[in-house]
Amino acid sequence: MTLERLERPVGPLAKIEADIDAMLAAMGFDLVRLLLIGTEKPRLQLMAEPANGDPMTVEHCEEISRALSALLDVEDPIKDAFTLEVSSAGLDRPLTRLTDFQRFVGFKAKAETRHLVDGRRRFSGIITAVEGDQIVLRSEDGEQAADDAARLTFGDLAKAKLVATDELFELAKTGKLPRPVAALAAAPDNPIDPTTGQDPES
Repeated sequence: MTLERLERPVGPLAKIEADIDAMLAAMGFDLVRLLLIGTEKPRLQLMAEPANGDPMTVEHCEEISRALSALLDVEDPIKDAFTLEVSSAGLDRPLTRLTDFQRFVGFKAKAETRHLVDGRRRFSGIITAVEGDQIVLRSEDGEQAADDAARLTFGDLAKAKLVATDELFELAKTGKLPRPVAALAAAPDNPIDPTTGQDPES
């Protein structure tokens, strides 16, 4: 079965993941990753982004932190003391949803699978396509034949991340980072192919 999101929480926190997801959606945000890290001094790390593709601000993080703290006070899934960290996904963001790969077609990513694929578990390359639940990664040298490109099934991935490049930095500076697939699909003047995340006329 294809996972909806990679790197999902386990234990008691997993029981309220859907509640946190719904809370963020109602506030206009998408959940990127939710993890409880560490044991002696655990950190609850939440990464989110505006659903419309706007940049994440400090005010956004503070707004989410207040709402999440209130929810955790009611649900109380973590019995020990912990530190809450709310942040944007960043440029070297985790790619946790299939739509993340669709959004960043043409950009470099690293991925790790749960089991061996063609004798290895770690992959790096340019996301060239998303076909159903298959992600196609091509090596950067540009000489790799299409038939030799790595084809990874989303449900087989353990984790993946975007690689921060000069191109991404420049796009971020000018506010031209690719927008979320859902935000693009909702824009009548910017149609996309839902299987690739790309404008069919581009």
